[in-house]
Amino acid sequence: MRPSMTHATLATACALALGACTSYVKKEDFDRTLGELRSEHAALKSQVDANRSAIESLRQSMEKRLADHDAKLTELTGRLHVDMNVHFAYDDATLREVDKPALDSFAKVIREHHPQASVTVEGFTDAAGDPTYNKQLGQRRAEAVKDHLLAAGLAADKLRAVSYGEAKDRQLSPGAWGDGGLANRRVTLVVDLPPAS
Repeated sequence: MRPSMTHATLATACALALGACTSYVKKEDFDRTLGELRSEHAALKSQVDANRSAIESLRQSMEKRLADHDAKLTELTGRLHVDMNVHFAYDDATLREVDKPALDSFAKVIREHHPQASVTVEGFTDAAGDPTYNKQLGQRRAEAVKDHLLAAGLAADKLRAVSYGEAKDRQLSPGAWGDGGLANRRVTLVVDLPPAS
């Protein structure tokens, strides 16, 4: 059986607990801190609104310029995902002549309206073949498009190329290859705008 606490011990313990849980803040300190937090919140909201506006402006520019090229635009958080009708022959990383005008139009919009944007070229393959080989093939496709965008006037430090190879969750025609897998043998472009200041 535990020995019982004396009233004095209990009172001391309560006083210590209450003292640890409460602290005094001067009203002017509280008001100043609250004002700073409100100011920071307003600045962040303004920045978010500016970023949304910039993404919407870019989307509209792209839609106008790429309407003839069957490009599909999807807005993501702080970025624009551009699925273009740029495809590759089976087991090939050569950019087709028919696809170059769409890339030129894309580059023109970025150059003229959003030169500060970063562009990631994502390369893909169909489901045929070895996954390691397909990852390399997807990289060569992405590099071919990146090189074309560089030649079209985009800044080298704003371009990068990555490969997703035959990633199943990114295939437009799951499992298709050969003549039926053209939709999977493609590149997509992801545009990231820097935060608005």
